[in-house]
Formats: sequence, structure tokens, C-alpha cells
Amino acid sequence: MKWQEYVELKPGVMCGKPVIKGTRITVELILERLGDGWSENDLIAAYPHLRPDHIRAAQSYAAASLATDEFLFLNESA
Repeated sequence: MKWQEYVELKPGVMCGKPVIKGTRITVELILERLGDGWSENDLIAAYPHLRPDHIRAAQSYAAASLATDEFLFLNESA
């Protein structure tokens, strides 16, 4: 699955958040709904423009984004 085929970022669309190409459905919305317990079928019923590939692309995009994050841990003093 190449998420790049389905996800795009455009400054003028949804404030530049990643969206499913040709829609205003954000990756964030898809992930939030899945996290709330929605099924793939629930998402498709609520957002008829979505396809299963779109949902998987959103998940792949999120995984790729997290893979490039860097974390800086600071020592905590009490």
C-alpha cells in the first residue's frame, strides 16, 4: 500500500492537514473514528466517498509519520 496514492496535503484544504485526495476527509478524522471504535463499514456508511483503501492509506500515512518523529527526553528533577 502506497499511502501517497491516496493522501495529499494542500495548504488551501483543511488548513494543510493530510486528507484523502479529492475530499475534505482528514486522516485525523479517520484515525479518531477508528480509535472511537468505528468499524471500516461504519466509516464508509458515514462518508460514502471513502473506500477501504482510503482507510488503510490513512493508517499507513500515520505510521510513516510516526516513524520519522524524533523524541527528546529531558531529565526530570523533583
